[in-house]
Amino acid sequence: MDLSPVDLTPFPTELAIKWSDGSENFVSYETLRRFCPCAACMGEKDIFGTTYKPPTRPYTAQSFQLVRWVAVGGYALQPQWADGHNSGLYTWPWLRQVATAV
Repeated sequence: MDLSPVDLTPFPTELAIKWSDGSENFVSYETLRRFCPCAACMGEKDIFGTTYKPPTRPYTAQSFQLVRWVAVGGYALQPQWADGHNSGLYTWPWLRQVATAV
């Protein structure tokens, strides 16, 4: 069975996620942003497996404010943060991994 969210409820500082297996998680926006999976945040690998990361950008209070999100197909969320960052695609497995790691 593929695990997917059946309900996503935004709160002022966290996202509540109810999963298709009946479990629930609450994950802070700060945690979601710090684990943004995009290449600008996590880096990207070349064909040899070497990860290249750009210079670290400092976070601001706006970095952790969720403006909105867009569903991407049936497999991911793309958050829009108040500081303008919006390139991360949080697939369901990645979102579950981040939500259960805290």
